[in-house]
Amino acid sequence: MTSRTAKSPARPEPVAALHLGSGDPVLLLHGFMLSPHCWEQVAHRMAAHCEVYAPAFAGHWGGPKVEGWTLDVYALADQIEDQLDELGWRTCHIAGNSLGGWVGLELARRGRARTLTTIAAAGGWASPSITQIRIGVKFASLLPFIAVGRRLGDVALNNRLVQHATALLLTKRTGAVPRHELVTTLIAALHCDVIVPLILGSLRAPGMDDLAELETPIRMLLAEYDRIIPNSVYATHYLRELPASADRILVHGVGHVPMLEAPDRIATLIAEHIYASRGHLRAV
Repeated sequence: MTSRTAKSPARPEPVAALHLGSGDPVLLLHGFMLSPHCWEQVAHRMAAHCEVYAPAFAGHWGGPKVEGWTLDVYALADQIEDQLDELGWRTCHIAGNSLGGWVGLELARRGRARTLTTIAAAGGWASPSITQIRIGVKFASLLPFIAVGRRLGDVALNNRLVQHATALLLTKRTGAVPRHELVTTLIAALHCDVIVPLILGSLRAPGMDDLAELETPIRMLLAEYDRIIPNSVYATHYLRELPASADRILVHGVGHVPMLEAPDRIATLIAEHIYASRGHLRAV
């Protein structure tokens, strides 16, 4: 008899970008401290009809290194614009989660978006404001946990309580997220080198003004159980300032990163918005 040893899942590797499929160009932008991996399930669903590109932001796991003590959404938008130019994409459909939604709005202001879908978008605050400071303090409070996690390494990554706490922070239905995706999410957070620079840059960055003048078809998705940037505090500026034509949709039963727990629904909501724009229709 031959003995068999159980193999543990391969440790995920950093990726500079997911790039797959063919058809309409679609750019997927991840959130703060995350990586392109969080889009993997959605990207594979959309790749049957679209060319999907999901890059890693500068200073994040898999992304370009960053010099200096501050980094803001406008510098991240510059990075993504350079990558779009390399791809030959003058414009594309854009979907962004959290920080990615904020960058997506800036790219739309620069005329790079055919359509824009924001998912629990960050940046919905005036600058300067108490709300802006509160979100900076909230993310700064994670720094001690990140420091401990980096020191503990695999002990932290494989701890079920740590994984559950991560799932609870980012999702509503914690059991819907595969364990390997939670491990990948934790690795991405521990390898984010720009936590402090982005917090400082976000506190100094001007607010998103002139949103009502955007001509890009916009779909704003709000996560019902967003524990990171609750809608009642952080979405009001966007709800008020975006054009009247923008779709405003509350996605029930999901947390701040709904791609992890409801990839079918998120892929459908993005694709629906893209296809509706072809005929100058609004999806409702």
